[in-house]
This record gives sequence, structure tokens and C-alpha cells, in this order.
Amino acid sequence: MRIDSLRARPIFDTRGRPTIETMLGAGPLSATASVPSGKSTGSHEAHELRDADGGVHQALANVNDEIANAITQRDFTSADDVDSFLTELDGTPDKSRLGANAILSVSIAVQRLFALEAGVPLWKAIATRAGTTPAAPRLYVNMMNGGIHADFRLPFQEYILVVGEKTSVALSIVQAAFAKLGERLGDVPMGDEGGYAPAFDVLEKPFEILAEIVKEFPNTSIAIDAAASELFTGGHYTLLDKMYTADELAVVYESLVTRFPLHSIEDPFEQEAAGDFARLTAALGDTTLIVGDDLTVTNPLRIDDAISRKEINAVLIKPNQIGTVREAIAAVQKTQATGWKAICSHRSGETDDTFIADFAYGIGAHGIKAGGLGQKERLEKYERLLAIEREAETM
Repeated sequence: MRIDSLRARPIFDTRGRPTIETMLGAGPLSATASVPSGKSTGSHEAHELRDADGGVHQALANVNDEIANAITQRDFTSADDVDSFLTELDGTPDKSRLGANAILSVSIAVQRLFALEAGVPLWKAIATRAGTTPAAPRLYVNMMNGGIHADFRLPFQEYILVVGEKTSVALSIVQAAFAKLGERLGDVPMGDEGGYAPAFDVLEKPFEILAEIVKEFPNTSIAIDAAASELFTGGHYTLLDKMYTADELAVVYESLVTRFPLHSIEDPFEQEAAGDFARLTAALGDTTLIVGDDLTVTNPLRIDDAISRKEINAVLIKPNQIGTVREAIAAVQKTQATGWKAICSHRSGETDDTFIADFAYGIGAHGIKAGGLGQKERLEKYERLLAIEREAETM
């Protein structure tokens, strides 16, 4: 494939911050991609290039000038070929020169172009590229927001309903559950990821409310993203004004798993506490998924480390943590090869790009986190999953 044109422009994400949308052309084919931005980010993530004022002018310039000049009118044999070229062009281990956001916007658009050239749906092209079996992911739907996404009105960052049904059935369950939760909570604000943001002064209260809802719907359970790096300061964790050591926090998780139908716990400890992750996985891993996010940051090398030390048994996959589709696929391959679960995820600052839905279906992810039902940009991911379900049924 020869890329004829490449142009990027600024757009706004769900938090009103600028991000990048890139348009590529190759003969009669064209594709567009935009990239999300995280708020709660791991320190080992690939570098999102921002100007001093938080803008993306330099990242846009890198796409429109250096990257465009380097890849237009050049022949590429595959999307992997383009991603490798972009990584080499940047030349840094964390993509800090050109920016992971700049590179990923091109990488996703390129994946779309190659799918169009092959005449197959995007999810199928991803599956072929990754060597995976496509399947509908469980919906991990953000019901209540806390932590940094809701001014710490609740201690943990996400309180999630997990639904293990085909997408069309799962969405009807989620819609009913979300409405029921809204009636239960009354007039409360929304958090960054489209979930309700109530305030409770008892740690167990959100779990009690969700457990009541789970009883009403089949094949559902609860998950949390503790985002514990945001809770960690001065050598201890603080939840609702109470301090916990790592061992004490582990006891809290063990109690929650005993009392509630808790399917998974994401980032239960701060990102450098590998030993604490491993001990919790040894204690709870037979019944509960212990998910690495800030710990692993979609980085194949960090996933290798987690595998060798048995730190977790599931990995959150966010392409913008690593910067290219090729490397995100490598992270998935390592995760699944060791028998762990891959859970794909959006970010707190989202756009209307639905790539993550195709990616999750294409790799046969265990689950997908696409946010609550309170924002259009989150709903579009679910609508894309419905469209994929229809596409798959006709193939």
C-alpha cells in the first residue's frame, strides 16, 4: 500500500481537552482515527506529547510534518510494517520525541486502511493480524465513578457491572440496571467516565447497592478499578480518610471478595508494588481476576515481568499506553499465551472513535471497559459492538 495523504487536526475529548484526529488516504481509500487521553495514568506509559499549556500543537505538527513527509509516497506491505517504521522514526523507548498520541493516531488509521484494502471488517482484520479468535467480550460497564475521576467522592475509581452475555442481551441488561441504579441514587453528578458519582462514608455501601442489582439480573457480577496508585502517599493507602498498609488493604479486598460477587479487582496496589500484587493473586487468583493496568501499561516487556513473578492473572489493554496497534497486539498475545485474561479499555478522556470495540472483539477479549451510559462517546462503543454482532452473524 502507498499512503498518498496524511493530515491531522485538533479535536476535543470528553473532558474538553484537545486531542488528535488523523486522516489518511491511499488511492480511493481513506480512514480516520482519533486518540483518547488518560487522566489516571501509569508512570511507565508511553509518552503523550503535550504542550506546556496542555495543548497538542507540537504533536499535530509532528504528524503533519515529519511523519507525513516520512510515510507518504512510500510503499508498505502491512500495517506491522508501518508501525515498525513509526517506532524507528521516533527512536525513543517511550515515544517521547514524536509523541505516542501522534504515532497512535496514524497507527489506528493505517489499520483501518489495510482492513479496507482487504475488504473485511476492522475486527476481522485485527484478528487476522493478531492470530486470535474473534469473540464478543463481556461488558464491563462503569456504574459508579470515584477516585480521581469523581473528586474522590468514592475511594475506588470505578465500580463496574460485568455482564457475560452476547452484546445485544448484555446491553439490555445494562440499560435496565443503569436506570435502576439512577433511581436508587437520585440526583447525583456524573463522573469522568459516564457513571454516577455519589458520595458514601462507608466503604462497603457501593458494593451493597450493586450486589442488590446483580441479584436481579442473570450472569452478572461486580468489578472494581481500585486505581491504588492514586490512593498511595507517604507509604500508605488512604480510603475515606483511613490509612491502610498494603497488608491491611489486602484484607479489605479479601473481605469484599467473600461478601460480594466480585469478578475482578484492577490495580489493587500502587504500580511499583509487584510483590503485593503477587501475594494477592496467590490468595484470590483462583476465584477473582487480579488485573494489571498501571502495573503493566500494555507493555509486552512489563507483561513478561509480571508473568515471571506471577503478579496478576489478567491484563488491561489500552493501545494509547504503548503507542502502536502492533505493540498492543503483542501485549495481547503474551497475555493470552500464558492463560491470562485480556480486558480492553477506553480512557477517561474519550472521543467518538470506536476502534477499541473492534479491537476487543477481534482479539477475543475477556471483557471491554467502555464506560458508563451517561456520555455519547461511551455509547458509541457499545453501538459499534452491536454492529459487529450483526456483521459476525452474516459471515
